[in-house]
Amino acid sequence: MPTIIPSRLFGADAPSNRIRVGQIGCGRIAQGHDMPGVLNSKLADIVAICDLDTVRAANGKAWVEKFGRDNGLAVPPITVHHHYQEILDRKDIDAVVISSPDFWHAELAMAAVMAGKDVYLQKPMTMTVEEGIALRQCVANSRQILQVGSQQRSWTQFRQACECVRSGRVGRVTAVEIGLPVDPTAPDDPPQAVPANLDYDRWLGPTDEVYYTEQRVHPQKDYSRPGWLRNESYCLGMITGWGAHHFDTAHWGLNVEHSGPGRVEGRAVFPTNKIWNVHGAYHVELAYPDNVKMTVADTFPNGIRFIGDEGWIFVARDTMTSPTDMGKVHQLKFLDASDPKLLSQDGLSVRLPVSSEHHKNWLECVHSRQAPMAPADIGHRSNSACIVSWIAMKLGRPVNWDVVTERFVNDDEANSMLSRPERSPYGVKHLARA
Repeated sequence: MPTIIPSRLFGADAPSNRIRVGQIGCGRIAQGHDMPGVLNSKLADIVAICDLDTVRAANGKAWVEKFGRDNGLAVPPITVHHHYQEILDRKDIDAVVISSPDFWHAELAMAAVMAGKDVYLQKPMTMTVEEGIALRQCVANSRQILQVGSQQRSWTQFRQACECVRSGRVGRVTAVEIGLPVDPTAPDDPPQAVPANLDYDRWLGPTDEVYYTEQRVHPQKDYSRPGWLRNESYCLGMITGWGAHHFDTAHWGLNVEHSGPGRVEGRAVFPTNKIWNVHGAYHVELAYPDNVKMTVADTFPNGIRFIGDEGWIFVARDTMTSPTDMGKVHQLKFLDASDPKLLSQDGLSVRLPVSSEHHKNWLECVHSRQAPMAPADIGHRSNSACIVSWIAMKLGRPVNWDVVTERFVNDDEANSMLSRPERSPYGVKHLARA
């Protein structure tokens, strides 16, 4: 049976039928991606803003109001909140968009689902495999729609690449190459006074209590790339940050969206800094079903290359240049192949779901109650592969992953890294006890 949703969401495109959304987190990704995606859909209104930084919360409200004025949209009254629970307690809010730092994803999403809200959740889905399993089960036990922000599923070139690969255009797939960037490091900044506009203790949430410095959190003067993206307490680095996208596309193309790797071996450079300490250069090799070898490294072009016994197909967000084996520079299109004929859209035996825009797909599914492009069970599997890769990188030795039990085989050290301690009263374990 479909979940019970407000009757005003059915019928003609009257204002009363528009989905009422609460925005949790108002930083760089929210303003540059998530809020525009929701409002451009013409299916929803953002009626509430929540952020632990009062300046960012106020700026978020002003951003929505200006977007409405600039685009000729009617903007309903917008309330500003400090605690996410204030939004979840509101019966007039149908859904939430979560654009928080990675380490807050699991608690926020689980709390929203438990409160009966549909959720758009920025990737990576969770920080740990344990959190991912808990969130996946929470969604399965509910009637809520959760979309993971793996928006490459809604980009034409990624869908077309996966359709061609799954239709056998490259023959039997033998290998996949994933290229991802790395983040820079920097010397640790000293302690600073906590800004009056930031609830820093709550911002730390389930992580350890450590001194404040702007380098650790987000800029106070602009919306440039925040420091938390470089700290392992809050983010695992590009292996999950951008890896969540590319692993998801690779799983889509290999038709292993509900599975994952077996043996994984990795190595990486990890800075000794305490603040910007996510991985640097890295190389990971994963064994997938049907003897497919996946290699993930910062030395590859930023994208996914499917290699078969009859050719290769490469897909990325942008056209780029790449060095060849001979030391020359080769231009790779955002959808490229060893032979252009491999990319023909005629006669494909596999056609995948089409979405014009990822937020719009989510909102359409809020109305229809159909599964979105990137539901929790699929998002968890691609994110798990990223996290397992990170664990192999940290250990610097091979590990064997059981996709059924979602545990490492006879490896207590690796299994201890599938979860993290949670500082009370935060985290998914706290929610489970509530």
